[in-house]
Amino acid sequence: MIHTSAHARVGLVGNPSDMYFGKTIAAAITNFSARVTLWQSPSIELKPHPVNDPFAFDGLAQLTEKVRVEGYYGGLRLLFATCKKFYEFCDERGIKLPKRNFTLSYDTTIPRQVGLGGSSAIITATVRALMRFYGVRPDVDIPLPELPSLVLSVETEELGITAGLQDRVVQSYGGTVFMDFSEAVMLAQGHGTYTRLGSAALPPLFLAYTAIGSESGKVHNDVRYRYESGDPEVLGAMREFADYAVAAREALDAGDHARFGAIMDQNFDLRRRIYGDKAIGDRDMEMVDIARQNGCAAKFSGSQGAVVGMCLEPSRLPRVRGEYLARGCFLFWQSSLGNHCF
Repeated sequence: MIHTSAHARVGLVGNPSDMYFGKTIAAAITNFSARVTLWQSPSIELKPHPVNDPFAFDGLAQLTEKVRVEGYYGGLRLLFATCKKFYEFCDERGIKLPKRNFTLSYDTTIPRQVGLGGSSAIITATVRALMRFYGVRPDVDIPLPELPSLVLSVETEELGITAGLQDRVVQSYGGTVFMDFSEAVMLAQGHGTYTRLGSAALPPLFLAYTAIGSESGKVHNDVRYRYESGDPEVLGAMREFADYAVAAREALDAGDHARFGAIMDQNFDLRRRIYGDKAIGDRDMEMVDIARQNGCAAKFSGSQGAVVGMCLEPSRLPRVRGEYLARGCFLFWQSSLGNHCF
């Protein structure tokens, strides 16, 4: 029996420029993960998750509420798409897969649709399980820098989801990663340049998120259209996001946490300007405001639904915590996020 996993991630600086030849810094959160279990069986069977892929309801009201809150998207479609894409990838590369079948199930503790990379974590864990089951060699048959691109292709090519490489890189590499997706780099080597950073260099961080999220592709679609149409504001913003990532890396190297926090704030302010308040939403804006009104830096961890913040004054944390909890948010401090969080 094979067990694999992939962790949630938070975008610290530079996102969403990963989809637009930019640069980003992001990190894994080890206390949230997607887990896949795979074992040999007479035929291939993909098991639905009892919560995320329900097929039985107490009535139409429950079915309708489930769709209203979470949409039509569960994890089962991710498994189907990953298996298909994995087979096609191996076939194109001339990687011979032995004739054997499997049963595959998954579970996840990553909050859904709040910008923590939940879908890509399921796909990454599934690819890892398939590689182990079929004897596909890491760093030989599928080099590590190419793994994130394979994971991304499941979402963009098979499922039509607008997404970038950032999440898949962090979930493939682990830890904290600086990512360079510059067009020249991508064209020259077929993938970005990914550098692991020491997580110990990060400042004190926290994560706050809501129980109700949204599908990230819908959030990105308008900006994608404007980018592809040559909108000068969006083109300039993506270059600026990339510059923030470079500056943030320099701040970490220098141990300048105040500068790092200021760049996080600039990153969010620029995002708000090009996406607009309607896309940001009142609920998510409030999460950022809570942090800032208490002297903390804050920005979205991904598309929306979750905020990553930085607090350099421990005395402020009880008030921050109380305000988030009073508004129904879930909150985790860096010290409670696992041994290699962020």
